[in-house]
Amino acid sequence: MGQLVKRKNIIQLIETLRKEGKTIVTTNGCFDILHVGHVRYLQKTKTFADVMIVCLNSDVSVKKIKGPDRPINNEADRAEILCALECVDYVVMFDESSPENLLCEIKPDVHTKGADYTIETLPEAKSIIANGGRVEFISFVEGKSTTNVIKKIEAGSAK
Repeated sequence: MGQLVKRKNIIQLIETLRKEGKTIVTTNGCFDILHVGHVRYLQKTKTFADVMIVCLNSDVSVKKIKGPDRPINNEADRAEILCALECVDYVVMFDESSPENLLCEIKPDVHTKGADYTIETLPEAKSIIANGGRVEFISFVEGKSTTNVIKKIEAGSAK
């Protein structure tokens, strides 16, 4: 079972993991309404290193990116759900629109992102590479997205 780590404690955690010889993979996202696409993505992410850290957009961050009606689930609930997944070792929240500052602190060996991005379009890619890491892109599960789940719910409530 994963553990929620406070942002202020992330550097200490990373130092401990590195001393233990662990490799670290990170990913980031809102993970608002968890669905099978998220689960498969997170399971694949875990295969790249010993320890997986999910950098979770806080409620403040989600609103900046997705608008005032999001997130559907609050940050505490989203973090608890992620921590319950066997593949997730740690969750740390961030308030910025981008996880770049947090990733510069973590300096992961590998960072994953959805295949809708490329090295050229992923804002944090340069920082990951500059800090000695690499980026892996993971394909989405066709038709599985939080937006699609919300649309389906809204269509059902309109009947």
